[in-house]
Amino acid sequence: MARYTGPVCRLCRREKMKLFLKGSKCDTMKCPIERRPYPPGDHGRTQLRRKDSEYLVQLREKQKARRIYGLMEKQFRNLYREANRQKGVTGENLLRMLELRLDNVAFRAGWGASRAQARQLVRHGHIKVNGRRVTIPSYTVRKGDVVELGDKAKAMIVVRHNIETIDRQVPGWLERVGEGASVNVRDLPLREQIDIPVREQLIVELYSK
Repeated sequence: MARYTGPVCRLCRREKMKLFLKGSKCDTMKCPIERRPYPPGDHGRTQLRRKDSEYLVQLREKQKARRIYGLMEKQFRNLYREANRQKGVTGENLLRMLELRLDNVAFRAGWGASRAQARQLVRHGHIKVNGRRVTIPSYTVRKGDVVELGDKAKAMIVVRHNIETIDRQVPGWLERVGEGASVNVRDLPLREQIDIPVREQLIVELYSK
């Protein structure tokens, strides 16, 4: 599966805001955007003075959402098409589908310091859904599903450290069970329960052209 392998801090600088792609590093002064709060490249500083066009604003919102959840363009576009076919508001459908991805659930549960780390846990077979091992990060969980760490993952130092130290509130549509090694999908996420800084309507306008 294709994935981005370049410097992720460069993506945050491109969007002129922290996307929290590096876990705990994003909360420290080592974060590059703290020292260089302007887009990368030779003309990065000059872009701060440029007035963005309507298309560019829409594009940046789409790129921001895509990079936060770690999707490539083809994956994101296919997800949008599926959201557009569903009943309801397309933008909210899109965000709901992104939140229900298994790698995002593992991140929301506090098992990974970042979505990339949570995705790696899924790929390596450390996450179970309803007692069955699932290795597909894009797997969509459903209401009533039980998502839990595998036996090996429960003993991993990095996972235990994340559970004990990461101060990340579990969203209302998830319910943490026991010591944090398992979560229940209580309900489908509502827009007000999704805290990513994205204006989804701009994404819909972009793809509707």
